[in-house]
Amino acid sequence: MGQALEGVRVLDMTHVQSGPSSTQILAWLGADVVKLEAPSGDITRQQLRDIPDVDSLYFTMLNCNKRSITLNMKSDRGKEMFTELVRGADILVENFSPGAVDRMGFTWERLYEINPRLIFASIKGFGPGRYADCKAYEVVAQAMGAAMSTTGFEDGPPTATGAQIGDSGTGIHLVAAILAALYQREHTGRGQRVTVAMQEAVLNLTRVKLRDQQRLAHGPLEEYPNADFGDEVPRSGNASGGGQPGWAVKCAPGGPNDYIYVIVQPPGWAKIAALIGRPELADDPNWSTPEARLPKLDKMFALIEEWTENHTKWEVMDQFNAVNVPCGPILSTKELIEDETLAQLGAVVDVEHPQRGTFKTVGCPLKLSDSPVDVRTSPALGEHNATIYGELGISADELDDLKSAGVV
Repeated sequence: MGQALEGVRVLDMTHVQSGPSSTQILAWLGADVVKLEAPSGDITRQQLRDIPDVDSLYFTMLNCNKRSITLNMKSDRGKEMFTELVRGADILVENFSPGAVDRMGFTWERLYEINPRLIFASIKGFGPGRYADCKAYEVVAQAMGAAMSTTGFEDGPPTATGAQIGDSGTGIHLVAAILAALYQREHTGRGQRVTVAMQEAVLNLTRVKLRDQQRLAHGPLEEYPNADFGDEVPRSGNASGGGQPGWAVKCAPGGPNDYIYVIVQPPGWAKIAALIGRPELADDPNWSTPEARLPKLDKMFALIEEWTENHTKWEVMDQFNAVNVPCGPILSTKELIEDETLAQLGAVVDVEHPQRGTFKTVGCPLKLSDSPVDVRTSPALGEHNATIYGELGISADELDDLKSAGVV
């Protein structure tokens, strides 16, 4: 059975996380992703190494199912070879600093001239304007996309989220843009320029906070537990901030992740009251309606917590789900990487690496019934030079000469 993007060639000039996370999705969907690296390799091959002289987990977990070639883009011969690679590619992806590819001599106009069907996709920190030349990293994007200002507790500092919404979050946005451009090319026959800014991707993921910023003009946000409101959306701890109040409550035996997140919907209140041993609260006018509960959400969740503290998060999950109360235990990274259900789903997979042995990584989160994904290990640096440059008519002897000259 073929895969969705079978026959699509991606020239991957990305590095670190945002770009590689995007091109790895394309590889999982069946594209032939050729990772073009400088002869020294993607910097993440060496970063955060846990085994000496072996590609780091940082690299392997972001570059599965790809092939690797090396090329010195500063050399004249390297530019000639790159031109030929572009000519045979469907998609070129990069996440260099602004203007870096232009300075190599390959503006969008030049790339389009080489290959009018090329989709040239880029991740940048910011769009054109005041921030265009600023460097961006994961938490910088979170800081400038409203994530940090709205994450944390009211009396604490702005806080970054552990989810990599700046890097991998931007990567999945770029996948959507690339696939849209690929589909449009089927109708127009033309490639196009595709860009996604990290700041804008994070902002897209925090849109509900912009919603609440505008709602503030009409008074306090009743769904938030905060006592006071200024002229900007506050940090509100674990409050959902949505139409249904939620909070993380403690469970037994009281470890750092022995919590469960509980959402209280109007139909669920009577069921919760019964479970926690307070069935009278279902009909008590001081508790029976959302309007009655909203001003005292802290007291409501304290009542629930008095019960959950005597049960494990798994016991609470089972009992709440049995009566259709939405909840979710707080799962640690250790619990997730050892979760049998996630392993069965292919959400966490074991991958064999020729040097490090077996390592675990995330599986493809996009499930297509006719495009199954087999997660394969990341490539060694330049592992596919002979194969791919051979397609350009470069012989083994010439490749050896190019290597000696520092071109590959």
